[in-house]
Amino acid sequence: MPPQTRRTSFPTVVIERDTDSEESSSDEEEEEEEDVVEAEEVENEEAIEEEPVAKKREKVPITISLKKVCKVCKRTGHEAGFKGATYIDCPMKPCFLCKMPGHTTMNCPHRVATEHGVIPAPHRNAHNSMEYVFERQIRPSVSKIKPAFVVPDQVHCGVIRYHSRRVTCLEFHPTNNNILLSGDKKGQLGVWDFGKVHEKIVYGNIHGCILNNMKFNPANDGTVYAASSDGTISCTDLETGISLSLMNLNPNGWQGPSSWRMLYGLDVNPEKGLVLVADNVGLLYLVDMRSNSKVGEATLIHKKGSKVVGLHCNPVQPDLLLSCGNDHFARIWDMRQLKAGSSLYNLAHKRVVNSAYFSPQSGSKILTTSQDNRLRVWDSIFGNLDSPSREIVHSHDFNRHLTPFRAEWDPKDPSESLVVIGRYISENYNGAALHPIDFIDISTGQLIAEVTEPNITTISPVNKLHPRDDVLASGSSRSLFIWRPKEESEIVQEKDEKKIIVCGGKAEKKLNKKFAGESDDSDDDLSTLKSKNSKTGKAAPKTSRYTIKGKR
Repeated sequence: MPPQTRRTSFPTVVIERDTDSEESSSDEEEEEEEDVVEAEEVENEEAIEEEPVAKKREKVPITISLKKVCKVCKRTGHEAGFKGATYIDCPMKPCFLCKMPGHTTMNCPHRVATEHGVIPAPHRNAHNSMEYVFERQIRPSVSKIKPAFVVPDQVHCGVIRYHSRRVTCLEFHPTNNNILLSGDKKGQLGVWDFGKVHEKIVYGNIHGCILNNMKFNPANDGTVYAASSDGTISCTDLETGISLSLMNLNPNGWQGPSSWRMLYGLDVNPEKGLVLVADNVGLLYLVDMRSNSKVGEATLIHKKGSKVVGLHCNPVQPDLLLSCGNDHFARIWDMRQLKAGSSLYNLAHKRVVNSAYFSPQSGSKILTTSQDNRLRVWDSIFGNLDSPSREIVHSHDFNRHLTPFRAEWDPKDPSESLVVIGRYISENYNGAALHPIDFIDISTGQLIAEVTEPNITTISPVNKLHPRDDVLASGSSRSLFIWRPKEESEIVQEKDEKKIIVCGGKAEKKLNKKFAGESDDSDDDLSTLKSKNSKTGKAAPKTSRYTIKGKR
């Protein structure tokens, strides 16, 4: 057998990259591999072009071209998105933060400005009877001297992985200062005594899917009303967990996505004894709290087929109703003459309005949160509402499956100028990519404080300030956290007591690790409905009876 010779030379491989492409990036909270070639082979679409070999004996180099595909505009040659705490803009799109062309998110003027992106609008007096009543009766009750803001900036206690899905809404108990209620995407209702930390319960038999909003019964602080995407309104006794369905828009169960009705906005009118709730096709329903039955016919208050995601009654004049929805409008209604097309004012926005609230004490201001990264403030509902008094640029436009961001008033602030809202774009804090919770003075647009915790690496879109104490409750993924001012936290905290507890069988071993929760990979409102409606039984509460009566 003739001897075989080993091949000692191989064809040269040349890897070409586009010179005009930007630095590769990944989606939120995902980091690429350090090896550029391996990362592009796994995550990006490849186009491999091989030059034909002219002759068998000639050594012709093989050229490989790796083309990037942008996940924003779907074009090749560049990428856009998050890389750690840095957001790389798509060159085909305007700035992700302020939505204006000509610059990138990293050097956006609204990101580094002291006023945090304030665009004031002139206030024009209407000089009518409503303005006269406001100046004589309501204006004197508003404090002229702005007190010093107290910001809860330190985590006092928390429950890691408290819910099985992400938190969607929070509500403090009206009389018991240490009770916090929380709803989640699965429809569960959680009751947590954060004063004792370990006393908690989750009722899993309330709703079949997302619990969107909840309000306490003003006549009985032991019951709470909740609106869910399963099309029902529930009245739940917090001590026993027994729930009563007040209205069901889907009595025949799942009949397909076209006929399925979901409930979003909810509020209570104590003077009229009504529960107000709105659905995903623009209709408003009234339910009598005394008879637990529907009152009258539904009223179309927003564009037909659009979601009404928020309802809020004026705290001083409950006959004034504020609604907001996916038709890019926030609308003011008079409940004494409630009918389709009879809104008093229509506050236009450029994109979907996530929330709209009257100011908590005088009810004279309006605060809205829109998906166009704007907080809008109307300083007087009795003045000219053609344009807002102030627009504040803030990062809360997300392209992931998250609970919508909502700016919330501080109910204790007599000047009605302090609001809290979570931030979507992450910031680099000593090498860690964190999503802070922002406290903003809406009278000037100044960023008062940005609250962070190095171990909380998830986004906190749900935030609620306590109506009586200097406490902030935040929902980050499936976890809940209580924030207090640093000085107060150092006094209250005990050395031997664990302030951070973890739920789950294997979770105790991970107590010393980061607080990072698991984000949801789906936000389809109808994803769990088919399986839920096919089952006749409902899950029982996770723990035993929980008593909340008595003022602390």
